[in-house]
Amino acid sequence: MTDREQAVATAEELRDGEMKQISAAGTEILLARVKGNYHAVAAHCTHYGAPLVDGVINGERIVCPWHHACFNAITGDLEEPPALDSLPCFPVRVEDGKVFVDVPVDAKDRRMLPMTKRQPNDERVFVIIGGGAAGYTAAQTLREDGFTGRVIMITRETHLPYDRPNLSKEYLQGKADPAWMPLRSDDFFAEHDIEVIRDREVERVDAAKKLINFTDGKSLLCDRLLVATGGEPRKLPFQTDEQQNVFLLRSYADADAITGATDKGKQAVVIGASFIGMEVAASLTKRGCQVTVVAPDDVPFKKILGAEIGRLFQEVHEKNGVKFRLGQAVAVFTGQKKITAVTLENGEQLDADLVVVGIGVKPATDLIVGVKLHRDGGVLVDEYMRAAEGVYAAGDIAWFPSQFAGESQRIEHWRTAMQQGRIAAHNMAGKKVAYDGVPFFWTRQFDVGLLYVGHAAGWDEIVFQGDVSKRDFLAFYISDNRVTAVAAMNRDKEMAAIEELMRLDRMTAVDHLRQGHVDFLDLLRDAASSESRRLTQAT
Repeated sequence: MTDREQAVATAEELRDGEMKQISAAGTEILLARVKGNYHAVAAHCTHYGAPLVDGVINGERIVCPWHHACFNAITGDLEEPPALDSLPCFPVRVEDGKVFVDVPVDAKDRRMLPMTKRQPNDERVFVIIGGGAAGYTAAQTLREDGFTGRVIMITRETHLPYDRPNLSKEYLQGKADPAWMPLRSDDFFAEHDIEVIRDREVERVDAAKKLINFTDGKSLLCDRLLVATGGEPRKLPFQTDEQQNVFLLRSYADADAITGATDKGKQAVVIGASFIGMEVAASLTKRGCQVTVVAPDDVPFKKILGAEIGRLFQEVHEKNGVKFRLGQAVAVFTGQKKITAVTLENGEQLDADLVVVGIGVKPATDLIVGVKLHRDGGVLVDEYMRAAEGVYAAGDIAWFPSQFAGESQRIEHWRTAMQQGRIAAHNMAGKKVAYDGVPFFWTRQFDVGLLYVGHAAGWDEIVFQGDVSKRDFLAFYISDNRVTAVAAMNRDKEMAAIEELMRLDRMTAVDHLRQGHVDFLDLLRDAASSESRRLTQAT
């Protein structure tokens, strides 16, 4: 026994598929039992620090309860974003009926997977257009996969890749320190020879030639190309760039412009009642603004989450002072450079010191030629995120064949973009890895958070388990007698289990949901046992 070893459990304390959080040598660790053996990794997710013990373990896979990053319980390696770093793992041994863990005094809470650097004799050039979730994740993955050519990331923004979901939440509220918004530092990109070309506008991409033309007249040729340009915010017909106090929210600069225009007591009109609009409404209210939300639907989120959950969010906002003008569209703005009022189609006029337009985005693909586009402008890709020979697309612009849904989908989620960026990079680097991720997103407005797994463009019915009014429920979206998506509040562990069940295609039958309560943790344990038996028989 070394001086650093500590006894942390009895040999029979955990059964297979169980885990617990313990403190050893001043470090919080997660102890898990997998296939009869004990393993120890750092206890908190490397994304936002969630206690992993509150998530689920499925075989070797640990799912974070907050934002569903996944880690390997044996190695600590990252398996799914939104986390970027892996978990440290610690030596474990069992002796005399006790489990001992060897934890260094200066144990870290995260580690990076080994990454290569550029080698002078490797003349290949891989280019990534876009510095968002998909673009950044692809750059990191290329170096993890051993690619030693040039990796060039091009972004129109002046910032390094950053935590975009926070723009409408903590950052807009003034609670997020700008220093922790970047995903990585300048030093990281320099150390791993990832070239980030900032503040450069791409004018045209010729997919066949893999030729990138910039607006300044310069051009760049590459061997492999990933287009991850994301979405472009939609504008109202009468919205112009000259309107000084009318804002969109897509970039860091947009968020800074909005916060620069806010002050306590100012009248803010938010146009749009989907996620960006509602999150902005909550954040501006927390900054002291008097906020009114205008939207054509009679209930927020009705088309995405259904009326019952939409009404809950509306009630939460109204209790915090947000006003709504629903079932209404905006007819015109009053004022030229500075808007003073917003007039609705029914003639009502709302005073406005600032206006935020959040009416959705469209794929930013006007610059690319030589690939097949969907009628909405998205890029059609195969299961390897490939749009053409040597050309890939990922994130908000990608129409991909969903193994889970059995049809092509385009999904505008941060985590999905990161998943697809990883898959695109694997295939650019010479691997053959198909995308099979389960979509997931989250939102938080005031003190209410919601998790959503799967994707339901529409549904035949919603089956509820729990109580929506008490903010404690699971909502199952049913289409063609199968569950296509699940939304939930305060059911984090169950949602982690549900994502795994969806991934394994072991989701419960709809009839069982209609009959009453289903224990998804038990269901996942049964699925894990079946999968373990299948793998054992296969070997």
